[in-house]
Amino acid sequence: MQGQSQQQAYDRGITIFSPDGRLYQVEYAREAVRRGTAAVGVRTRDGVVLAADKRSTTELLEADSIEKLHKVDDHVGVASAGHVADARKLVDFARQQAQVERLRYEEPIGIETLTKVVTDQVQQYTQTGGARPFGVALLVAGMDDDDPRLFETDPSGTSYEWKATAVGSESSALREFLEAEYDPEADLGGGIDLALRTLAESNDGELAPADVAVAVVTAEDGYQELGEAELRDHLAELDLLADEG
Repeated sequence: MQGQSQQQAYDRGITIFSPDGRLYQVEYAREAVRRGTAAVGVRTRDGVVLAADKRSTTELLEADSIEKLHKVDDHVGVASAGHVADARKLVDFARQQAQVERLRYEEPIGIETLTKVVTDQVQQYTQTGGARPFGVALLVAGMDDDDPRLFETDPSGTSYEWKATAVGSESSALREFLEAEYDPEADLGGGIDLALRTLAESNDGELAPADVAVAVVTAEDGYQELGEAELRDHLAELDLLADEG
């Protein structure tokens, strides 16, 4: 009981470290991410693939209203896991920074630069009194000229670059699957297939086109989301298509 009351004393303010060096509010924010539906990023030799689980708990909800993938600029896309409203706030901030870069320097913002600007914003909310951390993790995917890049942001304000990764529900198991299946020489189609197979791991081995969102970022075409018909073809080819009857 004493340890429990001691934790409660240290988890009420984001600016207070516990005696063992922990910020409980940041840990709670990470838990909010783990409770969100999964998002997957895969870097290929041709570009980057983002895929997100957008299953609904009710058939009355319009699937298009579920925001899991976001276009930030022509060459940048974002997938999120955690609180959708927090993700939207950070995506709007990222869009503003990308526009400022184009206006100021007449060139697209670098993917690593953009990620660090976003994580600097996130980090401020881990040491500001009266605020709370952002309860969301982002996968930032884009092209630096012809180089595909994939970054993850953490509620602590830390960023990591990945070849392939997953955030959200069952992320540890999904990353293990990616470690076993990832091929650095795969083309964009192979990256899409791997992203879908990874998401299917947490969905009983099957997916419905309406319950998943996939986007690709390439040097030639920039950010593009796949349509439902294209998703259906990919899922059918992989034998992952769920029975929608």
